[in-house]
Amino acid sequence: MDKTKRIKIAYLINQYPKVSHSFIRREILALERQGFDVQRIAVRGWDGELVDDEDLRERDRTRYVLQNGMASLLAASMRMLAASPLRFLHALRLALKMGWRADRPWPFHLIYLAEACRIVPWLREFGAFHLHAHFGTNSAEVAMLTTALGGPPYSFTVHGPEEFDKPEFLGIKEKVSRAAFVVAISSFGRSQLFRWARYVDWPKVHVVHCGLEPVFHAVPAVPVVPTAAPRVVCVGRLCEQKGQLLLVNAVSQLLRKGIEIELVLAGDGEMRAELEALITQRRLQGRVRITGWISSDQVRAEILAARALVLPSFAEGLPVVIMEAMALRRPVLTTYVAGIPELVHPGENGWLFPAGDVDALAAALEEFLLTPVAILESMGEAGYQRVLERHSVDIEAAKLAQLFCSVQTSNPAIAPAPAPIPLV
Repeated sequence: MDKTKRIKIAYLINQYPKVSHSFIRREILALERQGFDVQRIAVRGWDGELVDDEDLRERDRTRYVLQNGMASLLAASMRMLAASPLRFLHALRLALKMGWRADRPWPFHLIYLAEACRIVPWLREFGAFHLHAHFGTNSAEVAMLTTALGGPPYSFTVHGPEEFDKPEFLGIKEKVSRAAFVVAISSFGRSQLFRWARYVDWPKVHVVHCGLEPVFHAVPAVPVVPTAAPRVVCVGRLCEQKGQLLLVNAVSQLLRKGIEIELVLAGDGEMRAELEALITQRRLQGRVRITGWISSDQVRAEILAARALVLPSFAEGLPVVIMEAMALRRPVLTTYVAGIPELVHPGENGWLFPAGDVDALAAALEEFLLTPVAILESMGEAGYQRVLERHSVDIEAAKLAQLFCSVQTSNPAIAPAPAPIPLV
C-alpha cells in the first residue's frame, strides 16, 4: 500500500510497553499489517524493566507524556489555553466533573487535562484521525479530554476487572457516552458495560477478543512427558487477584495426601515476598519455583514443560495466558469468573472451579493429576481448536479496523480512508 494513503490512528496506554501488556503490542502490529500507521503514546514506561526484544523496539517507537516532567505539562496547558480558550474551559469543566466522587481526587484530573493538552499537538503533527485507549481508567479519561480539546474522536478497550469493580468512580457512563465506540474483550465485559452505560449507547459497545500471533498457533504439538512429579504452571503477576497464595496452599494440601505435584509460578509482582514466606512456611522450596519476570519465549517454554496451566484468579477480564496455553495444546484449570467460561469448557479443554475455594482447587488438581496423559493431550487439542477459532490476532484486528473506518466514514470532516488490507 502507498505509504501516503495509509490510515493514521493513535494508541494511548497508561504504561507501554510492559511485560503484562504484550496483547496490546500484538494488536498494534496486527493493525499495521491491516494498513494502518499507528502512533504509540504512553503516559509512562520509558524506564520500565523489559525482557522482550520486541518490547524494547516498541519503546523506541513510543512518545511519553511525562518523560520531561511536570513543567512540560504546564507549558502545554498554557499554550492550549492561549490558542483555544473556549475549548480549554470546556475540557476543564469536564475534568472537574470527572473528579467529583471519583476514585482519585480532583488534582489528578487536572493532571489528566494537562496530559491531554500535551497530546493534542502530537496527534495533529502525526495526522491521526482517531485516538484509541486501552483500559477504561485514566487513559480513557485522557483520551476523552483530548477530544474535548479539539483532538480526534476517541474510543477505548475495557479489559476488567478494575473497570467492573468501580465503574461509577471511574466515570464509565460518561466515557462511553462521549466515545465513538467502546470495545469489550468478552461477552461478559460487554454485559458489565451495559450495566453502567445508557441504553441509547449500547450499540456503541462491541466485542473484539484479544488475539494471538500465528507463532503461537504454529508451534508443533509437544507431547506431555510423564514424570514422577507432574508439573503445572501459573503465569501472571504475583498479586492478590491472581490467587497464587491459595494455589500454594492447595499444592501443600495435595502433598500432605501423598499426591506428587510440582508448581512453577511464572512472573513477579508485589506479593512475591508473601509467597516466598508461605512457600518456606509450608516447606515447599523443592516443589514450588518462582521465575520472576521472563520473556514471551520463556513463558512459552514453561507452559510446554508443564502438563497444564492453572490460574486460580479471584477477578479477571479474560486472561491472555489462557489463550496462550490453549494454543500450545495444554489444558487449563481456572475459575468461574468474568469471561473465562466463554473459553474454558469443563471436561472438554480444562477444569473450572469456584474462586476462593482452596478445597475445590485441590480437588480439581487431584482430578487432573489422575487423568491419563492421552486424555490430557486430547483436551489440549480441543483447546487449540477453540482458541484458533476465537483468538486470531489478525481476525480480531480486522474487526477493529472496520470500527475505525466506520468512525472515519461517519465524520465528513475526516478524509475517507482506504479499506483495510484483506486477510490472506
